[in-house]
Amino acid sequence: MGKGDRKTRRGKTYRSSYGNTRLHSAKPAVAGAKPAVTKPAAVKKAAPAPKKKSA
Repeated sequence: MGKGDRKTRRGKTYRSSYGNTRLHSAKPAVAGAKPAVTKPAAVKKAAPAPKKKSA
């Protein structure tokens, strides 16, 4: 449970890697701070109806 353990925080810092134990994204330091603004999901338009062939 030390530097060689990839699953612990110390092992992550030793190997300079990130993961569930050592997240790369920083959280806001202030308790009442607003979270980062995220864009809403893009809405896809419906595909046009296929054209019918005339006989």
